[in-house]
Amino acid sequence: MNLRGFLKYSVLVSALMLPAVSCKQFLDVNTDPNAVKDAPIEQLFTSATTSLGFFAGSDLQRYSALLTQQYSGQGAGAITQTQEYERYNIAGSDVNNVWNLLYSTILSDLELVIQKAAKDNSPNYAGCAKIMKAYAYSLIVDAWGNAPYSEALKFTENTKPKFDDGTAIYPALIAMIDEGIADVKNTVSVKQPGTNSTIYTGAWAASKSKWEAFANVLKMRLWLHTSKVDKANAVSKIVALSGGTVMTSIADNFQMPFVNVARQQNPIHQFELDRANQIFANATIVDMMNTKVDPRRPRYFTAFPLFSGQYKGAKGGDASPNQKYSRPHIFLRGDTTSTATALADGSIAFNAYGYNGTAPTRMMTYAELQFIRAEAAVLGGAAIGGIAADSFFRSGIRASMSQAGVTAAAAEAYINTGTNGTLTGTESEMVKKIMEEKFVANFGVVMEPWTDWRRTGFPTIAAPVNALVPTTPRSLFYPQSEIDLNPNAPKQKADMTVRVFWDK
Repeated sequence: MNLRGFLKYSVLVSALMLPAVSCKQFLDVNTDPNAVKDAPIEQLFTSATTSLGFFAGSDLQRYSALLTQQYSGQGAGAITQTQEYERYNIAGSDVNNVWNLLYSTILSDLELVIQKAAKDNSPNYAGCAKIMKAYAYSLIVDAWGNAPYSEALKFTENTKPKFDDGTAIYPALIAMIDEGIADVKNTVSVKQPGTNSTIYTGAWAASKSKWEAFANVLKMRLWLHTSKVDKANAVSKIVALSGGTVMTSIADNFQMPFVNVARQQNPIHQFELDRANQIFANATIVDMMNTKVDPRRPRYFTAFPLFSGQYKGAKGGDASPNQKYSRPHIFLRGDTTSTATALADGSIAFNAYGYNGTAPTRMMTYAELQFIRAEAAVLGGAAIGGIAADSFFRSGIRASMSQAGVTAAAAEAYINTGTNGTLTGTESEMVKKIMEEKFVANFGVVMEPWTDWRRTGFPTIAAPVNALVPTTPRSLFYPQSEIDLNPNAPKQKADMTVRVFWDK
C-alpha cells in the first residue's frame, strides 16, 4: 500500500487531526477508546503513525516556533490567536487539545499496539510502538514537566492518574527505548510493521535498522537535555551511543511525508490554508540567516519584496494588518504549484504561489544528530570516535543544507565563508555557535528549538515589545481540562516561568 493508501485508510485519524490544526478539541484525556480496542494491529499502527505525523506539525509545533521566534503571529484585521501566543498569552484552555491528542489518541493507540503485539507474538510491532511512545512522552515532559505516566493509559482501570515527576519519567523512557530496540531486533515476530507504516515506509527488512537508529538518536537527545543536571554523565552516554547504530544520512530522518490531496497534506500547510495571514517568518531567524547570506533562505522563506532575493521577518507588536514580510515557503509547505505575482507594495498575497503540501513533518533529523555530537564533544572537551566537534558541526550544516534542497557547492561555500564552519573560543562560545546553526536546521521541528533555548540560552531571544509578561515561557500551563477533571492533577502553575527538571 502506498502513502496515499495509508492516509485514505486512516481517514478517521485525519479527521481527528483537523481540530489540532485549528483550535480546540473537546475530548477528555481519560476517554476510554473502546471503539478501537479490537482493531487489527496493522490498522492501529497506521493510525498511530499518522496521528503522530500530523501532531508534529500542529499546535505544539506552532506554540514552540512562536515562543522561540521562528514564526511571527500577524494578521489581516482582527487580533489573531497566533499574535496572542507570540506575546505569551497562552492559557491552560489553549493546550487542552494538545494534551488530549497526545494521551487520548496517540499514546492510547500505541499502548493498544503494544498490548496486541504481546498477544500476537509480534515484538517488532511492540518495539516501534515503544520507541514512538517514549518520543511522545518526552515531548510531554519537555512541555509541561510533571505528567501522568506510571498510572496513565490504564483506560477504565484508572481514569484519574497521578502525576509523576519528570526526573522519574526520563529514566523510564530510556528503559522503554531499550526495550523497543530489543523488540525491533527480535528475529522471531509473526508480523512486522513495514508496509503499513506512514513513517519509515516500505519493507521491514529495509526499515528495521532505521527504527533502531532513530531510537538511539532519541536517547542521545534525552541525555543531552540533562547536560545541565549531570554534564559528565550526559556526555559519556552520548559518546557510548555514538558508536552504535545511528542515523547515517538524511534518508534516516524520523519524519512523515504527505500527499497532495485535500486534508491529507502537511498540517503546517493546512493551517496556512485555514488561517490566512496568521503566520509569517520571524525577524529573529530571518536576520540571523541574512547576516550569513544563508543559501537556505529561498527554500525557507518567500522573498520580500517578491523576487528581490531579500528577506524580511516580522516581530511581535508590529503594526497590523501588515503583510510586508517573508512567509514560510517550500521547506515547510512543499513545492510551489504556480508563480506568484507581487502586490503593489512588493509583498506576496496569501497562498499566491500555491503549494502541494507534500513537505514532511520533521520530528528528528540526521542534522540534529550531528549537532548533538558536536555539542557533546565540546562539553566533554574531546573528540568522539576520533572525530572532532568541528567535523560534526560542519556535517550538521551540510545535512541541513541537503534536506533544504541546497546544492553541495553552495553548502561548502557557506561553510568556508569566514568562520561559519569553525568552532573556536570558550565552551560557551562554541555551544552558542552550535545552537544558532541547530536553530536554523531545526526550523519546523516540534519543540526542540524551544528546548535548546531553555537549556542553553541560545540563540538570544528578547521578549516581544507587546509581551504579556517580560519573561519568555519555560513550560506550558497544565491543560485546564485535566485540572478540572482529574483530582490527582497538581494545582495550576502560577505562570509559565516554572522550569522542567532539566532546565537549570
